Amino acid sequence: MLKRIKYIFLLAFIFYVDCYSQDPTFSQFYANPLYLSPSFAGATEQYRLGLNYRNQWPSIPKAIFHTYSVSFDMAMPNFNSGIGVLATYDVAGSGNLSTTNIGILYSYDFNITKEWHIRPGVNFKFYYLGLDIYKLVFNSQLSGSGTMPSIYPPPFESVADVDFAASALVYNDRIWGGFTLDHLLVPKTSFYGDDAKVPVKFNLYGGVQLYKKTRLRTKLREVLSVAVNYQTQSKFNQADIGLYYYRDPLIFGLWYRGIPFLTNQAGDAIIGLVGIKTSQLHIGYSYDFTISNLLANTGGAHEISLVYEFTSFSISTGRKRIRAIPCPEF
Repeated sequence: MLKRIKYIFLLAFIFYVDCYSQDPTFSQFYANPLYLSPSFAGATEQYRLGLNYRNQWPSIPKAIFHTYSVSFDMAMPNFNSGIGVLATYDVAGSGNLSTTNIGILYSYDFNITKEWHIRPGVNFKFYYLGLDIYKLVFNSQLSGSGTMPSIYPPPFESVADVDFAASALVYNDRIWGGFTLDHLLVPKTSFYGDDAKVPVKFNLYGGVQLYKKTRLRTKLREVLSVAVNYQTQSKFNQADIGLYYYRDPLIFGLWYRGIPFLTNQAGDAIIGLVGIKTSQLHIGYSYDFTISNLLANTGGAHEISLVYEFTSFSISTGRKRIRAIPCPEF
């Protein structure tokens, strides 16, 4: 009974206190490049289809924290451009509090010098927030006298708005770095019509290939890369550093989430990943091993990614090729 009362007060806090939602995070940043940055739209040989799934904290009873992502993008090298579409669906909690984003992305590649490129990008998207109030348990259902303060179901079961993100990516054959500013239109996120907004999110990322061995001048055979990723949204900060090792066709990765002095939760998780990369298909699996105080309660997080890159048989041999970005596949 005490547990049920605690959940009721938690629900009251969520409904009545000004709160700001935060975006879900994928551990396999580069297996979902359009989610990381619109600048990656079209950064492929021609066509790319991506599927991503994340199961966060599976050990918490009767709680659901699932995130799904579907993306498709294509290169337009004759116009130095790329376009894409990205749809994400995130559902959390027993009330199926869900967030859906569907966006159209565009990027353009500039030559700064012979070696260096800059690639700005934009994402225009539709934002939708939903809630199944019939799955929630209110105080009047537990006690005739109720609890204080009283909790009333929200008048709206869904909230819709529009949003916008902008980014820029700088890279050469071995180094890449960029930033993304998301939720620039600060979409509304209140079921009661209050002035609650999704705060602007800032993402800074980059890395370098420490070692690279190729075959036939273009096909990668062995690569060792180090990468960093920093995110801040409202009062929350997260900083990660990772190492990737690729030896055709396998790739292994290890990330540390929670760099001290740059994050709210120092020492949050260690992330291990393994993947296989062929000329067309990339499959990856990662597990977030929690090392914070939540160690015994969450069950970490599982993440699966599938990326399929393909070209049209009608492409002529004289077609202009894109400049490859050296970031990892996962």
